[in-house]
Amino acid sequence: MSNYRRVRIPGAKYFFTVSLADRSSDLLTRDIAQLRTAFSATRNERPFWCDAFVVLPDHLHAVWTLPPGDADYSTRWRLIKSRFVRAVGEFGPRSGSKIVKQERGIWQRRFWELCIRDEQDYRDHIAYCWRNPVKHGYVEHPVDWPNSSIHRDIRAGLVGPEWCGSITEGTFGEP
Repeated sequence: MSNYRRVRIPGAKYFFTVSLADRSSDLLTRDIAQLRTAFSATRNERPFWCDAFVVLPDHLHAVWTLPPGDADYSTRWRLIKSRFVRAVGEFGPRSGSKIVKQERGIWQRRFWELCIRDEQDYRDHIAYCWRNPVKHGYVEHPVDWPNSSIHRDIRAGLVGPEWCGSITEGTFGEP
């Protein structure tokens, strides 16, 4: 069994990539309402601040700030993923180990996380989330993608609707 080492700093900011097992699926955008419900239920139960979020058909990216004294992002992702799967009621291809562990085969087993280092790193990862639909060719401008936290931040006056941003060199998303 693999021994994954994760950085766990209470109250820190983290960047995440969470993917479906079937990278050709559109399940996340097709069933976005169930994903939002799973996310909200988890956040109500285990509070955190969602600094940025973008949902694409087969994966999502997020930047979260955890509460002081709390570094348990793994439980939050487990809850979001399991609530979503139960809500959509689908099964994906399952290996013997996924059957034994009663997994439905929808999600990749794990997720990718990175602890945000400083304010520039924070801004770069938020920009990465917002620009990801452009990177994948879904839209020309970040504001054109409906499943992004950029709309919340535009409404709050934190960024203008014309924001296009740029992606700086760095470690973003899954390697």
